[in-house]
Amino acid sequence: MAKTLTQVQIERYKQTGCIYPIRVLSDDDVNQYRTQLDGLQALNAAGGRQSIPHKPYLQLTWLAELVRNPRILDAVEDLIGEDILCWNANFFIKEGRTPAHVTWHQDSTYFGLSSTDVVTAWIALTDSVQANGAMQFIPGSHVLDQLPHRETLGADNLLSRGQEIMVDVDKAKSDTISLKAGEMSLHHCRLVHNSPPNASEHRRVGFAVRYIPTSIKQTLGEDSATLVRGQDRYHHFNLEPRPARDFDPDVSESYRKVMANNAKALYRAPAAGRDVSGGER
Repeated sequence: MAKTLTQVQIERYKQTGCIYPIRVLSDDDVNQYRTQLDGLQALNAAGGRQSIPHKPYLQLTWLAELVRNPRILDAVEDLIGEDILCWNANFFIKEGRTPAHVTWHQDSTYFGLSSTDVVTAWIALTDSVQANGAMQFIPGSHVLDQLPHRETLGADNLLSRGQEIMVDVDKAKSDTISLKAGEMSLHHCRLVHNSPPNASEHRRVGFAVRYIPTSIKQTLGEDSATLVRGQDRYHHFNLEPRPARDFDPDVSESYRKVMANNAKALYRAPAAGRDVSGGER
């Protein structure tokens, strides 16, 4: 029996590759997380750094809490089962009136995972609407095979390599995912999606968390993930520690190893413009 999603929602996910909106955070929760994010960005700016750490839930206790939020995990469990790993997570932040955008792509392009049974929880920490560059998707496109992508390496592209699909996307068929702060969407890793620049005065902040069942393997080399629910009976991934405090020095060596393994397995960059579909890496 489903924990939180209705049968209609589950069927919609199967048919379209995406469901929304799902309320997972209270207004107080949203305010607390945004305050933490503001503090992190101020700290980075003071140190001359603008980026947020890769897999930030391994460095920041408040994000370690967020990826384990029971409301999020209940919905994810309804789609992929009770044994769940958090494999990755990233912020997608667009300041107002800036050209930052995401090109049409499939998340699975660089994953190297043995199955497409991967769910992204896109959690809105501000309202995300058409005016400020909300995510758009092509309903039903998750049933497609891995499509060929090229790398644009665009400075304003929020994706790691500016990857974009090499075939035409019929934008007339797209839907826009409108979310209020504290709501989330869930989408399949093969879903064709993008997000345009933020044309409004207000910034748009989303936190995208990739969840996988413990049965999945990494095909590109050694990899790690965080067990957030259930049991790991397969041991395909090195299990990651939870930080006891922000930037916990006790997990710094483990974090460096995680980053090194990710670089070897997932970020071996092909030449710009090369076809990076399927297993071509």
